[in-house]
Amino acid sequence: MYVIRLKNCCFFANHGVFDEEKTLGQRFHVDAEIHVDALPALDTDDVGETVDYGLVFVEIERILSGPRRFLIEALALDVARALCDRFVQIVRARIVIRKPNAPVRGVLDHVEVEVAWPQPVFERPGGGRACRETQGSLTQSSYWLERAEE
Repeated sequence: MYVIRLKNCCFFANHGVFDEEKTLGQRFHVDAEIHVDALPALDTDDVGETVDYGLVFVEIERILSGPRRFLIEALALDVARALCDRFVQIVRARIVIRKPNAPVRGVLDHVEVEVAWPQPVFERPGGGRACRETQGSLTQSSYWLERAEE
């Protein structure tokens, strides 16, 4: 397995909660980290056996140019799912979306969200399964599924 990263892809789109965001639009910056299971491509040097990152960019652009989403978190999940669905070699996609002109009273560089797909499921010691993960570790808001055998 190996990782391909696309950093700071920039798109103009109309996502957001406020009417002005829909009407005026704004820039969005996207980072994509895709985990690829295509080791034969490394031996054969055959681009047809791996993920074409030019097509990854086109897919991200298609989603960002698509229907309006109120939440950039939902938009990031749309991108991650679309990449995993389109390219069978991708086993995990981590998407970061930055919104430089977020409607916030105050001075800031940008608002940023990060979403990964698929969401991993971990076995819990003693039974049950953990359902949520954030950046490789269970969060305080994680919850445990009931044991299936109880």
